[in-house]
Amino acid sequence: MANRNLEKLASIDAQLRLLVPGKVSEDDKLIEYDALLLDRFLDILQDLHGEDLKETVQECYELSAEYEGNHDPKKLEELGSVLTSLDPGDSIGIPKFLRRVDTALKNLGINERVPYNAPLIQFSSWMGGDRDGNPRVTPEVTRDVCLLARMMAANLYYSQIEDLMFELSMWRCNDELQVRADELHRSSKKDAKHYIEFWKQVPPSEPYRVILGEVRDRLYQTRERSRHLLANGYSDIPEDATFANVEQFLEPLELCYRSLCACGDQAIADGSLLDFLRQVSTFGLSLVRLDIRQESDRHTDVMDAITKHLGIGSYRDWSEERRQEWLLSELSGKRPLFGPDLPKTEELCDVLDTFHVIAELPSDNFGAYIISMATAPSDVLAVELLQRECHVKQPLRVVPLFEKLADLEAAPAALVRLFSIDWYRNRINGKQEVMIGYSDSGKDAGRFSAAWQLYKAQEELIKVAKQYGVKLTMFHGRGGTVGRGGGPTHLAILSQPPETVHGSLRVTVQGEVIERSFGEEHLCFRTLQRFTAATLEHGMHPPVSPKPEWRALMDEMAVIATEEYRSIVFNEPRFVEYFRLATPELEYGRMNIGSRPSKRKPSGGIESLRAIPWIFAWTQTRFHLPVWLGFGAAFKQVIQKDIRNLHMLQEMYNAWPFFRVTIDLVEMVFAKGDPGIAALYDKLLVSEDLWKFGERLRVNYEETKRLLLQIAGHRDLLEGDPYLKQRLRLRDSYITTLNVCQAYTLKRIRDPNYNVQVRPHISKEIMETSKAADELVKLNPTSEYAPGLEDTLILTMKGIAAGLQNTG
Repeated sequence: MANRNLEKLASIDAQLRLLVPGKVSEDDKLIEYDALLLDRFLDILQDLHGEDLKETVQECYELSAEYEGNHDPKKLEELGSVLTSLDPGDSIGIPKFLRRVDTALKNLGINERVPYNAPLIQFSSWMGGDRDGNPRVTPEVTRDVCLLARMMAANLYYSQIEDLMFELSMWRCNDELQVRADELHRSSKKDAKHYIEFWKQVPPSEPYRVILGEVRDRLYQTRERSRHLLANGYSDIPEDATFANVEQFLEPLELCYRSLCACGDQAIADGSLLDFLRQVSTFGLSLVRLDIRQESDRHTDVMDAITKHLGIGSYRDWSEERRQEWLLSELSGKRPLFGPDLPKTEELCDVLDTFHVIAELPSDNFGAYIISMATAPSDVLAVELLQRECHVKQPLRVVPLFEKLADLEAAPAALVRLFSIDWYRNRINGKQEVMIGYSDSGKDAGRFSAAWQLYKAQEELIKVAKQYGVKLTMFHGRGGTVGRGGGPTHLAILSQPPETVHGSLRVTVQGEVIERSFGEEHLCFRTLQRFTAATLEHGMHPPVSPKPEWRALMDEMAVIATEEYRSIVFNEPRFVEYFRLATPELEYGRMNIGSRPSKRKPSGGIESLRAIPWIFAWTQTRFHLPVWLGFGAAFKQVIQKDIRNLHMLQEMYNAWPFFRVTIDLVEMVFAKGDPGIAALYDKLLVSEDLWKFGERLRVNYEETKRLLLQIAGHRDLLEGDPYLKQRLRLRDSYITTLNVCQAYTLKRIRDPNYNVQVRPHISKEIMETSKAADELVKLNPTSEYAPGLEDTLILTMKGIAAGLQNTG
């Protein structure tokens, strides 16, 4: 029994995808650095007087305005901020966490450690790889991000190897290590690089240091080659002098570990060396593996250009069957698909050059190739063919992403067709990954219908995989907020359908929650513990399956909720106008928060808007419409139809983890909401002829809240979570003040002639009574908005997001 439990634990594969698309918080380390610079700047100002002081401040304003106005957060900067949080030698604490797991196993009577190479927790990212609707992510950006990550990894490991060299000074070793050390010592024609100033060469009587010295030197070469390629595009350091993959890096470390164990030095082996092995096994030579994401239509455009160039027709116009037939015939053949004479547009070059970058760089830089808006097997086969044509030696696993409601409904059938292809089944070797999108499905149909369809889609996808003998890993594309599928990690995993985890899952970790999850050691421990415990618990004690009558009721309510949501968001003629007036959505799009555009396409309405600004805008006004819209109509209609449905809903809440978590999360959002604040935004920013529409939405809000509390059996919001209730109550007065300030700031931005006559907005009064402040503000002539308003708006956005612990 004990061994079986250890096997289950060691087989856990929880992969966390790190994102920074719309971060509005600041990195603590950067804030500390900025504070030091500010202190120094103030010291300089003290020595200036008169015109010198004025000229210095004016120059600072102009530089700042030029930088902020033209500078979008770049992928390299975003990646650097995340890698700061994921320093494997400092704050991430993976080895310490695994030692805690070892101790827990020992307390259970399992006297074995978790194998150092057990996957358990792994990290990936798509910063610099997500090109879905983002023209700023070019092949060059992808290449630079990979090189930067590799350079940072080698630099971090370099210092740790030097520490190990000092620690492993013993001479006793096994024959295997001694032979290797002798070979290295004989082959060395020159002194090793200094690992301490007064030592020029590692003596042969210290075999572990000889081995680790070679590792250290190759790490140095790996770092320098990546640095040269990043800076100049070329390097004189040959590739064979570096570590090409993590297996090469681990091999000498494993040799040292085996030798120590064989010579009776198990305690030393299980010290710093074991910790380092676990770090390297977790982070590899790239710290985080980069996933590539591209929209399926972009691959279709490439295939269409190729087939037209070959004179065999338009790929875009072909049926799905003909597409599959042609793709499979090309995959089975060996001739090149196209030559250098293929006419290439800028868009085609972008897609093909991305595959060339994947082929050029070491394979362990990359994780998966994700196809957004995937609908058919040909979407997957096209990527497989492009990988082959661009000479990707170790093809990335291809992951279809099903996002909208209709795509989720059709996903099981698409997977059946894909697994029915013999060539593809041989290619995947019994393993497949599928990503399901929480954000776009929620924006498409509302949170209620999306949550239920995601639940059903997982059940059906797992059934299909079992039918074909394939192990399916579900990749949950959750956002940081409830409107985008976010929520407490432990409960979210435990509420998944039975048999859909099986010790393996992938989850996105949004940029705005990375600091709260991994920024400090104790936060890192808690996050990793929750993922590991929930994954293990779901497999050993699966949640209950819903009763048939519960399913029927959910199906009925989902139809009602979707109709209600779409009737307002997509079919109400003036909804888009109301949304853009009542929220700071337009201002968000101009403020360079995150590196991705706020829209996938420059034109269009709600359908073209990304889920992040869609949720962010409603969160800022405390109305949270995308989260609750549709719930009230569904509850009201089924209860009016039959009062027994109320009792069934209450039974579902008490007995079904999925339904309870769904209701609890919406209840938490209501606790953060305030329709009175939303009414203030309407009064100040919305035209009078739309006031009645806003009032109708607020009546819907109150009715939904009342029904939700009735189903949960609560008299007040968060009755079952007094700790969170108290925290929100303490923050409420601060957030409300920021909301009022933001509403009046938006009014002044949109109507420069508007004069604020009431408190608490007193910035005008302050400016009139402070001549020095007034002069300083006038020194910023390039601001897009009136003096000080842009900064005020950004500060209120950050403050509200911090207070609600939500952005987009």
